Amino acid sequence: MAKIGIIGAGSWGIALSVLLHNNGHTVTVWSALEKEIEMLNREHEQKEKLPGVKLPDDMCFTSDLQQAMDEKDILVLAVPSSFTRSTAHLMKAYAAQNQIIVNVAKGIEEATLMTLSQVIEDEIPQADVAVLSGPSHAEEVGRGIPTTIVVGAGTKKTAEYIQNVFMSDVFRVYISPDVLGIELGAALKNVVALAAGIADGLGYGDNTKAALITRGIAEIARLGIAMGGKFETFCGLSGIGDLIVTCASMHSRNRRAGILIGQGKTMNEAMDEVNMVVEGVFSAKAAMGLAKKYDIELPIIEQVNEVLFQNKSAAAAVKDLMIRDKKIEIISDEGWD
Repeated sequence: MAKIGIIGAGSWGIALSVLLHNNGHTVTVWSALEKEIEMLNREHEQKEKLPGVKLPDDMCFTSDLQQAMDEKDILVLAVPSSFTRSTAHLMKAYAAQNQIIVNVAKGIEEATLMTLSQVIEDEIPQADVAVLSGPSHAEEVGRGIPTTIVVGAGTKKTAEYIQNVFMSDVFRVYISPDVLGIELGAALKNVVALAAGIADGLGYGDNTKAALITRGIAEIARLGIAMGGKFETFCGLSGIGDLIVTCASMHSRNRRAGILIGQGKTMNEAMDEVNMVVEGVFSAKAAMGLAKKYDIELPIIEQVNEVLFQNKSAAAAVKDLMIRDKKIEIISDEGWD
């Protein structure tokens, strides 16, 4: 059995700690927040972010980063994307050579346009960095509801090791070499989920949401392939799979924030009401930066940016999407006379 350190005690880190403990591994959970650690030690439950999921008595909770990292077979980095670099910077001093770090956050760093695995490698060059992603709400994983995800890693050996550690009868794990594609799908789907939520908040129906999901994955794949990701990845768990669950579920903080924006709330008001990190807000600007860098058209993501950061009304954004220049759906018109 493996020794695992969970770096980050939010809903996703805690849900994965339960899964890994149930798989028979020794789990230590770290948080930078002393009050959070006190609550976890006292209640054995993340009452604020994952209420109702009881944590085992023999699970260790600490604010000592070295204790959480020393002699661990795997470190699971589960902090919000906006804290990935600063946390990785702190981790560098305690990370062993070839330390396996599995990043489970979703996002793109706005300032550098790096994926999160690239950020971690930049801060901890001695690490063996992998990613875990897919349609996986913490609320369901923490309760043992069947879930399927994908692990991306630089070597098949590392991917298979992580697969064996995480896999169970309620958590099926696929592996892939396409780390970049997995991360892009994971980050960009949050922006499209904001759009889907906005449409819900405006009172639009299933037709509108289906259009946003299908045209949204087309945008994600178009950019991802231009950057070097694989088409199959965007058709898979971390692409269309994660997009569907994020756009359709009320567990999705991005969709919930979008609903509030569609109802007339500002971005900041929506984020305050959701009371959790809305990763799509942080990824939206970065997505447009990548679109400009690679000269890729992302009309849905562009309109989300205008609503979030330029005070454009949600209804006007939808109208502008509908009256864009006429397009052909597929790349080629071969087959017509």
